Amino acid sequence: MFKDRRLYHLSHIDLDGYSCQLLSSYIFEDKLYYNSNYGKEIRTRVDEIFDDIEKQDKSRKIFILITDLNLTEDEAGYLESKKQSSGYTIHLQLLDHHITGKSVAEKFQWYHLNDKKSATLITYEFFKKNNFGFDENLIPDLDRYVNSVNALDLWIQDEVEPFEYGKVMMKLISSARELNKLMFAEVDNQYKIALLNGAKKIYLDSEIDEKDKNIYLDNNMHQLKKEFFKQDSDDTLDNMLTDFIVKLLSEKHEQFTVTYKGYKGLLSSMLGNTSIIGNGFLMKNPDFDFFIDVSGKGNIGLRANGKVDVSIMAKELGNGGGHVNASGGRIKNYRESYVYQKIRTNIQSLMIEKEYTANILPHKSKK
Repeated sequence: MFKDRRLYHLSHIDLDGYSCQLLSSYIFEDKLYYNSNYGKEIRTRVDEIFDDIEKQDKSRKIFILITDLNLTEDEAGYLESKKQSSGYTIHLQLLDHHITGKSVAEKFQWYHLNDKKSATLITYEFFKKNNFGFDENLIPDLDRYVNSVNALDLWIQDEVEPFEYGKVMMKLISSARELNKLMFAEVDNQYKIALLNGAKKIYLDSEIDEKDKNIYLDNNMHQLKKEFFKQDSDDTLDNMLTDFIVKLLSEKHEQFTVTYKGYKGLLSSMLGNTSIIGNGFLMKNPDFDFFIDVSGKGNIGLRANGKVDVSIMAKELGNGGGHVNASGGRIKNYRESYVYQKIRTNIQSLMIEKEYTANILPHKSKK
């Protein structure tokens, strides 16, 4: 019924939310994934979905699926209005289990609510009921996986083995902070799905005793993470992650570039580990003069490799300071955003403003 449509799937950022996307990944080839927590981020992701839809030909049929997120009435109304004004043939479906969405579900036909089941189980049953076309060989495996997520999400402790395994899978997802959803949304989603596929494989391994599978997964979480980031050879997770992120930043450096007084820099946001990743990037990309990371609260970390004194930059941009090649500060009246390009625009605007008001750091020679 919907399999021929292009899927835009928005889901929550926990085990239940990512498991809904794991299920749709077995069905749809033409798909885009989005993830959101509650609050202002939901509307931001809705805007992203419709921005991406507008890149399609008007004849393309669209399926927007939202799972494990309950919307406020304002958010649901906004989504409905975006759909109606889009000019596209869109099937909209929300599948959720949070009772706080009850009054909204009563007002919108596309809003399905069942507080007795996890969103993963609701999504699974929706796909099967509407003949989405799961591979028949997958059904027994998916039945067991969905049962484990459901037992955990509804806290059914009597189902001991599924519940205990679900607990470890929850930890696996909640601890998977190595990538940055803000900057690398697509790759971060792929990472979470890969981890869940690895966890599902262990759960279905007949050679592992049923009562020990949660322990086995707990012992192997580190290895599952390393498998995703491994490129040419084995190494520590930190080193593999650094190489992986530096490669992502290098491949997409044009999207992340900022300039200050003629100095060329790369701007990251909430990336963390600035010393290792920043220095790693500058070593691999000698045409860049500095690396700057900004937190959600406006704290900045600056790194350089001898081409610019970032202690002066930190003072000019964030009333901070530090060392010549490693400094930090905080931007006054920083505007937080859930969209990286808006952050980049704001930081670049600040740098342009400081071009004319700050006079400590000299402009880079154009030789």
